[in-house]
Amino acid sequence: MSQIGINPHALRGLGEAVHDTLICPSDEDYHNARKVWNGMIDRQPTLIVRCADAADVITAIQFAQTERLPVSVRGGGHSVGGLAVCDQGMVIDLSHMKGLEVDPVTSTARAEAGLTLGEFIRGTEPFGLATTTGIVSTTGLSGLTLGGGIGWLMGRYGLTIDNLRSVDVVTAEGKRLTASATQEADLFWAVRGGGGNFGIATSFEFQLHPVGPVLAGMVLHPLNRAREVLRFYREYTSAASDDLTAYAALVTTPDGHPAIAIALCYCGSLAEGERVVEPVRAFGPPLVDLIRPMSYLDAISMLDEASPAGHHYYFKTSTVKELSDEAISTIAEYGVARTSPWTGVLIEHLHGKASRVDPTETAFAQRGESYIVGIFASWIEGEASTHIEWAHSFWKAMQPLATGAYVNYLGEEGEERVRFAYAGNYQRLRTLKQRYDPANVFHHNQNIKPAQ
Repeated sequence: MSQIGINPHALRGLGEAVHDTLICPSDEDYHNARKVWNGMIDRQPTLIVRCADAADVITAIQFAQTERLPVSVRGGGHSVGGLAVCDQGMVIDLSHMKGLEVDPVTSTARAEAGLTLGEFIRGTEPFGLATTTGIVSTTGLSGLTLGGGIGWLMGRYGLTIDNLRSVDVVTAEGKRLTASATQEADLFWAVRGGGGNFGIATSFEFQLHPVGPVLAGMVLHPLNRAREVLRFYREYTSAASDDLTAYAALVTTPDGHPAIAIALCYCGSLAEGERVVEPVRAFGPPLVDLIRPMSYLDAISMLDEASPAGHHYYFKTSTVKELSDEAISTIAEYGVARTSPWTGVLIEHLHGKASRVDPTETAFAQRGESYIVGIFASWIEGEASTHIEWAHSFWKAMQPLATGAYVNYLGEEGEERVRFAYAGNYQRLRTLKQRYDPANVFHHNQNIKPAQ
């Protein structure tokens, strides 16, 4: 178990203290334990501490501090930058912390940080309850929440963070705090969008809502109709009710045909939903109509096959206030020029309740109605440069129109992009970083540097 630079006695004590598993490079499970969703990431941590509970998290962070080890934190391991894993440091792995308690009387849930979105909804759905999550079920609940959390229910119920009642956090000093609107309120403000900069979130309390079957799915059109479809999408979403969230996507179908899709989810009554989605079904008409009643779990899983674990990924993102003709033309041009059949462009309409929150109410600054353009390069193997160059060129072409950036779609892009994502909230976040993590122990993230 001995590792270079670590006292063997101390390492043995760590292994005995944690309730789950300590994994070292010589252990059989090491190579699997350091893998994350993005197959392009190949980092070599010194130690991986799989935690069973918050006590293990405290033990791990205190050991890392004593041994002066850099730290990264793993929830779902789904960040495109692979920020869950660090080189020559300690990975504090929360992925086995999957506790979930649902209170149907108060419509609340207490969820531990290792749950994926699918596991979370699988536990709440039998009670007829859910809250806003992302749109790929294998995404980690913790990372999604700390970055804001956009998804199919945001028009009706707001972002994931708008439904967060409290969060348990372990600080860099190994102190356990509970943050809510009434205690550690500054910390509660910061973690609602500020990522993992302020501590390790070990559990979350969410407000749930009645969610039964939804009307969801997608229609597909030939990619050569992208401009026409995007203009229709712009008009359609401009009048969208809170119950309707619709996205557009430039993709390749499973049988290899380039296509443009309109994907949607309507969370009101199914009868009204049929009326609301009729224009989508009638326009074109589409090549394929896959819209049908389904469970919310099925709705957040319908895009899973488009983002399998182990592929290589490189993301860029730009938020625009409107889908202008110039934006549509740029999206269509680069959508046709995609460098891999796995690569996609996703346009997400932030609207409804999520858009009506004041930008300073939480750390998540991107309020107001807008469109989040996700530029998602994906390939299986081979040289990365062609795919990265396509994504970067696309992003540069969008930048004159950009008004923001969704922090959960950032890669390793540096301080300027992080500042841009947090806009007017950035300085307050720096001040709170100085209070809660002045040594910047938690820096393997979309890092907010402490105010000096």
